[in-house]
Amino acid sequence: MENRKTLASASTGVHNRTQSLVLLSLFTAIIMIMAFVPNLGYINLILIKATLIHIPVIIGSIFLGPKKGAFLGGVFGATSFVNNTINPSVMSFAFSPVISFGMFGVSGIFRTLFTCFVSRIMIGVAAYYAYKAIRKAAKYSKPSRTFALAASGVIGAMTNTILVMGGIAVLYSAAYAEAKQMSQADVFNAILGVVFVQGLLEAIVSGVIVTAVGSAIMAVTHADSRA
Repeated sequence: MENRKTLASASTGVHNRTQSLVLLSLFTAIIMIMAFVPNLGYINLILIKATLIHIPVIIGSIFLGPKKGAFLGGVFGATSFVNNTINPSVMSFAFSPVISFGMFGVSGIFRTLFTCFVSRIMIGVAAYYAYKAIRKAAKYSKPSRTFALAASGVIGAMTNTILVMGGIAVLYSAAYAEAKQMSQADVFNAILGVVFVQGLLEAIVSGVIVTAVGSAIMAVTHADSRA
């Protein structure tokens, strides 16, 4: 009897690890497709490229945990680096270490690592812990799941917007002013405008899609967060 329980437990563990790997591969592939298919993951706006790629990062983190969520955020950052290097815009110095090095030297590389990678890695971490905190506070009641999914979608998206735009404000204020042909004194207000207009729009869209897709995945897999 004990051997049967051990075998059953081992089989469940292997199944969960396999399913986790499949989901990680799936979310990674989705990020890559969204990043490199024109106008699918990035939308060119007046001030910056809007993105929807944070959405699979958020959903992946909810089901796979903060470490794999951070990995997916890193994949997002890597695609941003590649896109901004081979298809640069006026703001690509904030997302491509290659371009940033050419403009600012070695210090540009480290600054870009924050705006391009750290900000994206934190999406999955913030979204996961927001989801877990809400579910735990509500004692894992079924109605709280929908709210937790929506909130994690909003928080994950705003994490990306605030860290990216905040990083640009602190690390690239003069370059941003030059790129946008404005005085440096106007940079703060311009960035606040991006955060409140573009950021809130991305957050609302993210909350809706994360709720819909997350609920569908849970219905099929009968899974909540696995971390």
